[in-house]
Amino acid sequence: MRNVKDRRVIVVSEREPGLPYSKGLRASDLMATGLTPLRAYQVAEEIEDRLLAMDVDAVSREELNLLTQEVLQELAGERYARNFRRWEDVRSLDVPLVVMIGGATGVGKSTIATRLAVQLNIVRVVATDAVREVMRSTLTQELMPTLYTSSFEADAALREPPGRTQETVIMGFREQTAAVSVGVNAIIERAATEGTSAIVEGVHIVPGFVDPSPYQDRILAVPVVVTVESAGMHRGHFAARAQHDTSTRPFHRYLRGFDNIRKVQGYIKEQAASHGVPVIANDSLDQTLSELIDLVVERATERLKARVDAAVPSAAAAGTKTELEEARR
Repeated sequence: MRNVKDRRVIVVSEREPGLPYSKGLRASDLMATGLTPLRAYQVAEEIEDRLLAMDVDAVSREELNLLTQEVLQELAGERYARNFRRWEDVRSLDVPLVVMIGGATGVGKSTIATRLAVQLNIVRVVATDAVREVMRSTLTQELMPTLYTSSFEADAALREPPGRTQETVIMGFREQTAAVSVGVNAIIERAATEGTSAIVEGVHIVPGFVDPSPYQDRILAVPVVVTVESAGMHRGHFAARAQHDTSTRPFHRYLRGFDNIRKVQGYIKEQAASHGVPVIANDSLDQTLSELIDLVVERATERLKARVDAAVPSAAAAGTKTELEEARR
């Protein structure tokens, strides 16, 4: 048990009066490196112990970050220390982060999105199924029948028969996705307008249908497709889901449509390949989250570097030295 001396407050200061060091806040920051919540808290606690051992009343943000890197290096490894350094740089971005997670039914998108939101401290998570439900309130079944089916059963709602060489389930899925993507693109536009970070997940996040490029100057968009390559493991996801939600997501309906679900996954992967969108195999939830965080940090670092590179020539032309020049060095 810590003694009274150990309970003293250590202020983290910038140019203005700061706030006391908080293990909870530091752990929240550390989860962005890919650490689990428990591991992040353990590291934050060790940081507090070392701050107390320094016998100081205040430290600067820079000193705290250097200590954090040191502790991360010792307790978690270089990868996490590096991610922390990069994530601290990312914080200087002046645009919101919008992560878009696509993938077929049953690959674990919702679970991944929820966990990722906690680790990145993002409060807005939107499922494309919710967008589809909203669109149903304005478009009748007669007008847009594919909105009223599951993604892997949309072929049953096609209004015109397909050609001989066309895969009906993919045709139905494309029609449904085209409709839902209108609402998804509106969510991206709202994030850009409000400057609010968000995670959008769902089977309708299909490369080529969802297009964040019109807002690339106002958001950092990170699209990704999640898959389950093993058919047996994929089928097992539905069995696990059935134990928790037997009323709204009956296991047997997914099994009946499993072949179609796999076809939809194949189509989404093809779209990802043709549009240069990363594909992550969800063989392990922790590993998938780690890869996703690495991807987000990588894309954010690239954007920050591009901004620095663009700003340096302008500053050089003006004959002045800026903070961005210093950062580049």
